[in-house]
Amino acid sequence: MSTTISPTARTEDTSPADVTAGVSAIPVSGLYSLRRLWPLVRSEVPRLMVSALLAQGAMVCALVMPLFVQQIVDGPIAHGSLSALWLPSGLLLLVGILEGVLFGVRRWLAAGPATRIQATLRQQLYDRLQRLPVSYHDSTGSGQLLSRAVSDMSTLRMFFGFGSIFLMVNSMTFAIGLVILFRLSWSLALIVLCFALPLIGVCLIYEGKYKRLSRLAQDQVGDLATTVEESILGVRVLKAFGRSAHLGRAFLRQATALQSTEIAKSRMVSVLWATVIALPEIAIGCCIWVGVHQVVDGELSAGTLVAFFTVAMILRWPIDSLGWLLTTLTDAAAAADRYFEVMDEPLRISDPAAPIPLPPGEAGELIFDRVSFRFPDTPSHRGDLLRDFRLVLRPGQTVAVVGATGVGKTAIAALVNRLNDVTAGRVLLDGIDIRSLSLDDLRAAVSVAFEEPILFSASVRENITLGRPTSTDAEIVEAIEVAHAHFVHDLPWGLDTRVGEQGLTLSGGQRQRLALARAVLGNPRVLVLDDPLSALDIHTEAAVERALRSVLHRTTALIIAHRASTVMMADQVALLVDGRVAALGTHHELLASNPAYRALLSSEGDPR
Repeated sequence: MSTTISPTARTEDTSPADVTAGVSAIPVSGLYSLRRLWPLVRSEVPRLMVSALLAQGAMVCALVMPLFVQQIVDGPIAHGSLSALWLPSGLLLLVGILEGVLFGVRRWLAAGPATRIQATLRQQLYDRLQRLPVSYHDSTGSGQLLSRAVSDMSTLRMFFGFGSIFLMVNSMTFAIGLVILFRLSWSLALIVLCFALPLIGVCLIYEGKYKRLSRLAQDQVGDLATTVEESILGVRVLKAFGRSAHLGRAFLRQATALQSTEIAKSRMVSVLWATVIALPEIAIGCCIWVGVHQVVDGELSAGTLVAFFTVAMILRWPIDSLGWLLTTLTDAAAAADRYFEVMDEPLRISDPAAPIPLPPGEAGELIFDRVSFRFPDTPSHRGDLLRDFRLVLRPGQTVAVVGATGVGKTAIAALVNRLNDVTAGRVLLDGIDIRSLSLDDLRAAVSVAFEEPILFSASVRENITLGRPTSTDAEIVEAIEVAHAHFVHDLPWGLDTRVGEQGLTLSGGQRQRLALARAVLGNPRVLVLDDPLSALDIHTEAAVERALRSVLHRTTALIIAHRASTVMMADQVALLVDGRVAALGTHHELLASNPAYRALLSSEGDPR
């Protein structure tokens, strides 16, 4: 994979003076990424080729029309015979109508394949993002991913629906037009050719430089999107702390950097376009001077000269468009690079080749067997976050894990349903290594309530049944009772009330209770609770804890306890120190025998 700029690269500090200077430092992958798209676009190639043939036919019609003009000028006009004008004029009209029809059908045919290619690429990108590990999303700006899924896919659609077709058609049109020019006047055609060849060379030189700037601009758009998203989602915090202006200045720096890159692109394109326009104009001027002398000397007929210049003017579009089409190709190549950066990211967590089915029943034994874990981006000189971590949860048992901040409690919760994978050791569910289970089976058996409750812009019902969409109303009501989320019945449309983006129309405690209801719905085999009651007031927390006990006695539960009061729900408590279980016992046993446990609880408030 050829990477030019990391997806997480921050470009807001790029100064205008650095933009052009930094271009040469960014490697170019050329057309390799576009070639890699071939398997995805192959099925649409026949329709695209038909579209190209129709466009080519329309361009041939345009090139043939000057030959009829030649016949009219050298025939009826030269001889003053109006009766001989009808046939070539009629043919000229028919060819003009045919040209318009061919172009119209071409556009209609090209729209379907191009949009289907875009939809396929976008769907595959989305699927890949869903399958990538959480660690990838933690280290990659959401705006970068959003710009890949939206703007980059639109760039590729434009290229396949228009740019790729007319790169071929205009090249063929120029070749056919050149043959016609040589047929009309080889001496004038040589002049056109002498100016065309340097033009192609100039375009190819600028293409490489423009691609680097194009890639830089696309990455800066991703950074800008990330800033906008963060400022919208965090608008309450920004307003509360009076930091809107601060983020506004950061946004301005990013926008200015992007502006500088776009201006650098415009400068480069302006030079290219000036060259593309000037050279053909000079060629036509030379041809006029030579052609008029040839007509005066009787070496060339007036009709042939008119036809020659008409063909030459028609070829202006293929020549003038060359620079723009090359920029389209360059933008598409950069978009393909960014697409494959995501698609080539390794799937560190995936289904096994031959998954083992979970045994029937609802046992729910969970064993951490000599588990070690470190995040992928952890520096090599730092030790593992978890080291030789051992813990056994018997079916129906509730175990709380406590420890100081940053000791790895939340990392343990992410290992149970393979949001992260162990670095060493095993996690066993009912005697089976969870890496031998299909992800669907594992995540159907394990429910999680995270410390940060994430809700979606959907109805309350859809948020609660996210993991179990076939749940009955009775099961939903039971989950609401357990989570003490009775407030949903007071919402305008009850369970069908839509919550805002990320559930921001609800309070923190309400969001947390809905997330808890989602986790306990359907009596999962294993329930993982990562401090799910932190946003609740004391009275609501006590009510939820009482209701939770009815669920905990019939499922295996792992509670990541950040609050001292939460351990009271557990049958056993594991004290985590330096990535290992330093002590294991009931709350009262540890309180009586372990000074470190007493010190930890006293710092958080003893629940006795």
